[in-house]
Amino acid sequence: MKIRFAALLAVLLQAPFVLAAEIKLLSTGGIRPPMEELIPQFERASGHKVSARFAGGPAVQREAEAGAAADVVIAPSNVIEDLAKGGKVASGTRTEIARSGVGVIVRAGMPKPDISTAEGLKRALLDAKSIAYAGDGTAGLHFEKVLDRLGIRKEVEAKAKKTAAADPKNSAPVLVERGEVDLAVSSIPTIYERKGIVFAGPLPGDLQHYITYAGGVTANAKDAQAARAFLRFVTAPAAALALKAKGMEPSPQR
Repeated sequence: MKIRFAALLAVLLQAPFVLAAEIKLLSTGGIRPPMEELIPQFERASGHKVSARFAGGPAVQREAEAGAAADVVIAPSNVIEDLAKGGKVASGTRTEIARSGVGVIVRAGMPKPDISTAEGLKRALLDAKSIAYAGDGTAGLHFEKVLDRLGIRKEVEAKAKKTAAADPKNSAPVLVERGEVDLAVSSIPTIYERKGIVFAGPLPGDLQHYITYAGGVTANAKDAQAARAFLRFVTAPAAALALKAKGMEPSPQR
């Protein structure tokens, strides 16, 4: 979904004029789909360039704590909070962006399982011949806790392919799309607008986990003003359209 250029430009013009900069973004992969749409929009409207690198939530935290060369970090909200407490994210820059849940997909043409209850989800996972999820991603780590609660972790892991959050060409939804696995569990935004897959639904009831994504300007940002402009851009009302189009719930901004 395209965002109206005039509306986005108006957001940027609220900030003092800055020279074009290259903004290095280190982000968790769960919010990659809307970011891939918003980044080009921001670049066209602002003149800045954004160099983005995506990884699993835990990896983003480790790299940021180690002082990775980044101007903006986007990760689960608790991670940004920890980075701010540790002095890695500049005080007063923590900005909530959106939240999303965890969902299940199957290959097109397969029967759509009823996962509206914990028992239905358990049955679907046991019946699937092969399953994929990001073993190093926030959604994947939560899914492993779900498997423990359902008491089927051993059975599922025996037939599971654990993907890497930093490898979008071989993500869990892509493996389903290519017919390499029957079922995948992933952050809901990563499954939008893919062909050859069917969304079975979100994880049911209290098995669901909502991931709130937040951003922050790093303490060692080369151009903090441009980095702040990027965060204002991705949390503006016009940007909410792109977030919603990918199954995310934009965070209300004060």
